[in-house]
Amino acid sequence: MIKMFHILNQCSIYGTNKEFKYDFIRKKEAVMNTWIGRMRDVLPTGAAVGCDWFAQSARNAVIKSTDGREIIDFVGGIGVLNVGHCHPKVTAAVAAQLEKFTHTAFQVVPYQNYVELGEKLGKLVPIEGKVKCQFFCSGAEAVENAVKIARAYTRRNGVIAFGGAFHGRTLMTLALTGKVSPYQADFGAMPSGVFHALFPSETQHISVEDAVKSIKRIFKSDIAPHDVAAIILEPVQGEGGFNVCPPEFMRAVREICDEHGIVMIADEVQSGYGRTGKLFAMEHYDVKPDLITMAKSLAGGMVLSGVAGKADIMNAARPGGLGGTYAGNPLGIAAALAVLDIIEEEKLLERSQYLGDKLKQFLRDLNAPEITQIRGLGSMVAVEFGDDDCPNSEFAAKVKAIAMENNLLLLTCGAHANAIRFLYPLTIEEELFNRALTILKNAFEKARQS
Repeated sequence: MIKMFHILNQCSIYGTNKEFKYDFIRKKEAVMNTWIGRMRDVLPTGAAVGCDWFAQSARNAVIKSTDGREIIDFVGGIGVLNVGHCHPKVTAAVAAQLEKFTHTAFQVVPYQNYVELGEKLGKLVPIEGKVKCQFFCSGAEAVENAVKIARAYTRRNGVIAFGGAFHGRTLMTLALTGKVSPYQADFGAMPSGVFHALFPSETQHISVEDAVKSIKRIFKSDIAPHDVAAIILEPVQGEGGFNVCPPEFMRAVREICDEHGIVMIADEVQSGYGRTGKLFAMEHYDVKPDLITMAKSLAGGMVLSGVAGKADIMNAARPGGLGGTYAGNPLGIAAALAVLDIIEEEKLLERSQYLGDKLKQFLRDLNAPEITQIRGLGSMVAVEFGDDDCPNSEFAAKVKAIAMENNLLLLTCGAHANAIRFLYPLTIEEELFNRALTILKNAFEKARQS
């Protein structure tokens, strides 16, 4: 892909030799006639694509490409496919719903499976007291609505988020996201009223004490606590590098929220639905949030997100203040009900913990000098190379590229893209998982030699 894109960008350096010039033109035309070239012709520059191959079909943890390759998927659509590609129970549930209806706009004509999913989640989310739920489309939409709900409840405007956080790509969620490039860099001023505190990280040399002080510093220099509607955090940061929130920091945030009447929002878009060995990552902690956002693996690959929270907080917005034409689409709802059954029947919470433990032990056994830290909960695992002072992004990129050459799909993350995160389906077969680890080991060795 890189070579072909390079050819496409040679127009300005043809030189004066006609044969040389026409050769470049022919190569450019050849590339533009491929799907890669056609994709480049259709997509804007901002829509980056990571692979130089196209998916033809996928089942569980394997993607078959249009050029005949079989790729082991350790990305899972960026955490969307905890129950794997095309799980038969998910596809059956969607097919059955397709025979009934595909859309009514729930806010106009409701449907029963939406209510059923809300009832089930109300019993499963780690939130105290009576719980209410509402469903949307994307994770960003869930986060935006959680902020709206918190503002409606508190009658305040400010929101505190954290460095390294990722909460979405809409303007409001970009403001919450704690990473400038590539997410905020080209889009001008972000919405006001958002402030970023430090998130604890050993490799970034940020202690729990540092992080708590940074919140209190915001209260002193940027916004009074009685003007803050919400503090939003990921129990395990996703794009930020799979940084696990220390229990003592989670308790400190809960105490600050209680002291000042601030709504605590747990963004579980990536960490939810079994990824950490619990249905929700907040179950690893001895405190509970007021609101939880969810998406990604909620519906096994179908488009669906949601917000669940304390009933009195969820009720704060006036009738009609929350909604969306496609929000809570019935196909996604049907898939989400199937996903909950799959997690229970196939004991995916236990399997998440088992696979995560196995992966972490494998990484430790590599004794790779490039590894600075192995971290994560359950199967939300990352391995980091270098630290904030000297990030080894090059090694991470090499491992990822070599693995891809050998049919293992990986994804980097972190402030410097110097960590590799693992988001394989929790339903992956043991033999396939072992084969992937062998490819990964060889990728480490080859990356070191290159």
